[in-house]
Amino acid sequence: MSRSHRILVVGGVAGGASAAAKARREDEGAEIHVFERGPYISFANCGLPYHIAGEIQDRQQLVVMTPERFLERSRVFAHVNHEVTRIDRAGKRIWVRGPGGQEREELYDKLILSQGARPHVPDLPGVRLPHVFTLRDLVDMDRIMGWLDGMQSEEAVVIGGGFIGLEMAEAFLHRGLGVTVVERNPHLLPILDTDMALQFQDGVKHDRLRYRFGAEVKGFEEGCVCLGDGERLEAGVVLLSAGVRAEVELAREAGLEIGRTGGVRTNGRMETSDPDIYAVGDAAETIHAVTGARTRMALAGPANRQGRVAGANAAGGHLNYPGVLGTSIVRLLRMTVGLTGLSSKQAEAGGFSTFTSVTRDASHAHYYPGSKPVVIKLIAEEGSGRLLGAQVVGETGVDKRVDVLATAIAARMTVFDLENLDLAYSPPFGSAQDPVNMAGFVASHIARGDIRTEAPELWRPGAEFLLDVRDPEELAEHGKLSGSVNIPFSELRNRVNEIPRDRPLVVYCQKGQRGYLAVRVLMGMGYEQVRNLRGGYLQARLNGLGGVGKGTENGRD
Repeated sequence: MSRSHRILVVGGVAGGASAAAKARREDEGAEIHVFERGPYISFANCGLPYHIAGEIQDRQQLVVMTPERFLERSRVFAHVNHEVTRIDRAGKRIWVRGPGGQEREELYDKLILSQGARPHVPDLPGVRLPHVFTLRDLVDMDRIMGWLDGMQSEEAVVIGGGFIGLEMAEAFLHRGLGVTVVERNPHLLPILDTDMALQFQDGVKHDRLRYRFGAEVKGFEEGCVCLGDGERLEAGVVLLSAGVRAEVELAREAGLEIGRTGGVRTNGRMETSDPDIYAVGDAAETIHAVTGARTRMALAGPANRQGRVAGANAAGGHLNYPGVLGTSIVRLLRMTVGLTGLSSKQAEAGGFSTFTSVTRDASHAHYYPGSKPVVIKLIAEEGSGRLLGAQVVGETGVDKRVDVLATAIAARMTVFDLENLDLAYSPPFGSAQDPVNMAGFVASHIARGDIRTEAPELWRPGAEFLLDVRDPEELAEHGKLSGSVNIPFSELRNRVNEIPRDRPLVVYCQKGQRGYLAVRVLMGMGYEQVRNLRGGYLQARLNGLGGVGKGTENGRD
């Protein structure tokens, strides 16, 4: 009697566990084994900071699957504390080291690699001190919580202002600690465009939260972090969140092709350079869904979906992975930021000719209590108006907008399509014209050439006549751009004789809408050289235009 089709999976958690479960659904007769180096076959690694913060109180809720349940539910044999040490591709076998140190061989018909990525630990003095941690799994989480319970200092330092760094900064704040975030780049979340990152930062101020931008860590000492400029930050606990490194050593030693991004190169079926071996998750190199370029993204959602594709195909199926958009979301204090697709820099690097739009609209009907501003930046292709990327910042309603925009990018929709999206409306949830519709309106005006605009991230005042169409009380509260002349929009038609016709005009308001209306009025009166400053005064402030006052988010547009 011939043996069953044998599928082996190296690594559990998101990619590996999903692959094994899907393989079982595809082939009830297959023999499926998962070998996990750690003590847990599948856990909610994205939930770790929230347990440290105390928001998820029951630790057991983070254990997604146990070996016993996996066997009972899916007839998958899950082996924890088992490390795969070598792959023999010619013999189609692997070597596995068990918890007692003994090694054994396991034969496979199909092999799926899901080893993930490990946190980058810089080679710095003191980096192995007991108060310096990384966060990858439940074991790391338990160590951090144990340390916090006995810690005397009330100060934490987070190295890195990315997603995990911000989640852990918030977790430390929840536990009553003061937190300093050290980021080598000029702002948090370097993946964001600068203006949107600054928009986010503007809303995450706290008396116990501090930032050190453009800073380099030179080492660690007991109770402190040493920066390159000589500053010493008090630190009872340090969280390293300075990127991750794909775990590809096993694949490299087996002779599998490693892509330019450092991940195991795969095709749309998640096959590696060996068609009997698949790779998924943080260690797999796939393609970007917009550019088609090779990429590697350490995100749980793509890892799950890649695992599903690999598991199906390993069991004889025919699924294809279309690529990754990098849709992400993170919260810090009262602010949330979501992003999808390409940033402005990524679009430029990808060879696209682009334009951007920035809009500020209410999260739901402004007259219903609790409405907050939602800022949406669209990155679109010149000419076609195809949506390439989007970034959304606000206190509420960010998640549903970024998901709508991710869907639009995946469907290769244009900014013109956004104008007429039929989105749900009721005063507690949205507006008759949703912020996504409004973003589409503005971007479409730019794409059609209805009006000329200036991008605040590129424009600097020159010989133009700078017209401020806000009301006087707004100027008194927020300040104005240097050299601008104020004519409120409500008075514009009656005072048009005060505006020169022999000079280019740049118009701005608080957020952009009245500026657009003013440009339309002036164009209707024969003005030809007139442009609207996208995003208005608030966006100008974030982009550091000269003469900008302090400002707040209380614009009237």
